Amino acid sequence: MNVSVKSASPEFLENISVGPHGLQADEPVSAGGQDTAPNPYELLLAALGACKVITMRMYAKRKRWRLQGIELNLSYAKVHAEDCVNCESAISLIDQIDVEIKLRGELPAEQRRILLAIAEKCPVHRTLTSQVQIRTRADP
Repeated sequence: MNVSVKSASPEFLENISVGPHGLQADEPVSAGGQDTAPNPYELLLAALGACKVITMRMYAKRKRWRLQGIELNLSYAKVHAEDCVNCESAISLIDQIDVEIKLRGELPAEQRRILLAIAEKCPVHRTLTSQVQIRTRADP
């Protein structure tokens, strides 16, 4: 998997290439950008949301369940660690992503419960909740 990001104009607008696909990122006006594209955290939420939906749809399709659609709403915030019930961090502020899932279709409660558990197993979710190593180097 290879993603390329190249700076564009105006300031903070970035062109992103993912294979044959192109998209952009920008910062809001309050951060010096023009707000012409999603910011990096919005792209992160979009990647997580897309992965969760795809994972649930694949599972439901394999099981031949009557899932007619899924809607996710995601939000990101920095929260105080002492306000987080399930946090084990000594750091005062932590990153928190909230995900609200709406399942559409004639699904019994047990199938809904299973699909919500499956959403937690999507590859992007697992990556974000695991230890990630990011190696950065300069190209001479």
